[in-house]
Amino acid sequence: MTTLFRTNAKKQEFKWLPVGSIARNPNQPRKIFEEAALRELSDSIARFGVITPLTVRQVAGGYELIAGERRLRASQMAGLTAVPCYIIAAEEEDSSLMALVENLQRRDLDFFEEALGLLRLTELYGMTQQQAAEQIGRTQSAVANKLRLLRLGPETITTVREFKLTERHARALLRIPEEDKQLKAAQEIARRAMNVEQAEAYIERMLSERPPREQGQTRRFVARDVRLFLNTVTRAVTTMQQSGFGARLERKNEDDVMVLTIRIPQHPL
Repeated sequence: MTTLFRTNAKKQEFKWLPVGSIARNPNQPRKIFEEAALRELSDSIARFGVITPLTVRQVAGGYELIAGERRLRASQMAGLTAVPCYIIAAEEEDSSLMALVENLQRRDLDFFEEALGLLRLTELYGMTQQQAAEQIGRTQSAVANKLRLLRLGPETITTVREFKLTERHARALLRIPEEDKQLKAAQEIARRAMNVEQAEAYIERMLSERPPREQGQTRRFVARDVRLFLNTVTRAVTTMQQSGFGARLERKNEDDVMVLTIRIPQHPL
């Protein structure tokens, strides 16, 4: 991360700081803190102290947290009045970006928080998916797949989170284009406590039971076999020939592409 930010390593300083002097970072990507997990961490801190110092920057009237909000919260629960901190010199924008990247690198966000964090890297900080992937040690395809989760409707996302469905459950729900049907499926999967395989089978049945016209619309979007489209072009040229037009279809393969040329005389034969 050192090449990404305008911080100066020589200005890093270690201090014990009063808990009350540290303000939380408003751009912290983690929004959900599980009480039971915090309590476990608090118990550990009460026994052994804070093993890994927090990272903060100095601001007017105190300090702003860059990394370590779970440790800060757990320390407060444990009754600590001061915590060990690294104080670094960082601009406001760098502070927010560091907090975001640090959380994404730790991989302890839930998958929707990860997706929202990656979205901020690409939109707020102007990174490409490849650049975002390099910052957090992932592949570009992993970043793209995570961002796709945000295509789910907001109520579906709430249901997935509330019932603690897995990321694979969420990916399966992406197959359903309509938000209302996504939500219905998510609720049914949660109600019946389906595992991933059962959920995928349920969604497959749900899609196969669509009315014929709706199924046809879906096929147009998901068709992947180029032969389907090639047959359509060939039939169109054949129809023109039978109607008296001397149409000709020429096909040539070039590397990874197929070149189709249709020659149609301006006047029928």
